[in-house]
Amino acid sequence: MTVTSMIYDDTNIFAKILAGDIPCDKVMETEHSLAFNDINPSAPVHTLVIPKGKYVCWQDFSTHASDLEITDFIRTIGRVAQAQGIAEDGYKVLSNALKNGGQEVPHLHVHILGGKPITLGL
Repeated sequence: MTVTSMIYDDTNIFAKILAGDIPCDKVMETEHSLAFNDINPSAPVHTLVIPKGKYVCWQDFSTHASDLEITDFIRTIGRVAQAQGIAEDGYKVLSNALKNGGQEVPHLHVHILGGKPITLGL
């Protein structure tokens, strides 16, 4: 599958959150990004950050997003960590990409995990 052949699914849960069809526990919103608390947290702080654009995964985003969208998304991740009080002690940023990467929702998203030591078992 090439990046240009990726088809965005407008019915995915993050698309519905962005459309206002499903509520979220919003942490931060910018012009190009939305951050909200995960409904099934894996750590004391577990926040998701998604771009507002229709991007399936990192490859799609890095190929098609504008410089403004990319800058906003990356800066939002750091600002969320600071706002959630985990920037000083450290946190994990995790993102899965497509089938082999374990991505479950076909909209680019990043998990920010913190508030305790975070390990990753592979």
